[in-house]
Amino acid sequence: MIAREWKNFCFPAPFFNGWEYEWYAKNDHTVDYRIHGGMVAGRWVNDQEAHIDMLTEGVYKVAWTEPTGTDVALDFVPNEHKLNGTIFFPKWVQEHREITVCFQNEHIDLMHESREKYATYPKLVVPEFATITYMGDAGQDNDEVINEAPYEGMTDDIRNGNFFDQNYRRQK
Repeated sequence: MIAREWKNFCFPAPFFNGWEYEWYAKNDHTVDYRIHGGMVAGRWVNDQEAHIDMLTEGVYKVAWTEPTGTDVALDFVPNEHKLNGTIFFPKWVQEHREITVCFQNEHIDLMHESREKYATYPKLVVPEFATITYMGDAGQDNDEVINEAPYEGMTDDIRNGNFFDQNYRRQK
């Protein structure tokens, strides 16, 4: 599994569609992430349950369904700094994205209510490809990695070594 075979890491990845995410494999079944650019920029999530599997040496599949009803499937090739994925956004997220741009963990009930209240179909299918621009070993179950809202320039701070210290804690 990922926890033994593939070091947990956090990375900002600018996708070719202009979106930018930061993602952390917290352990072998949980991910944290921040969205820095794209349709739901400003959204951040902790402890998202995910299916994390090594497909073959150096290639990983990660997939999950969010409380919003959004489905995510990502393929990582970290040794080559590549990421490919597809996000399947429900219609309500397209039409009411402002509801999702928050720290999701504090608004799970609202996500469930919105998922039931608004239309799901047709889903917006967003295929993505990115070059991973930063990787670091944050260890397992590190609650310091994704612990604040994204801000303008955060991914540059991470890439330039101005965000995390050597113990993967936020620099002050």
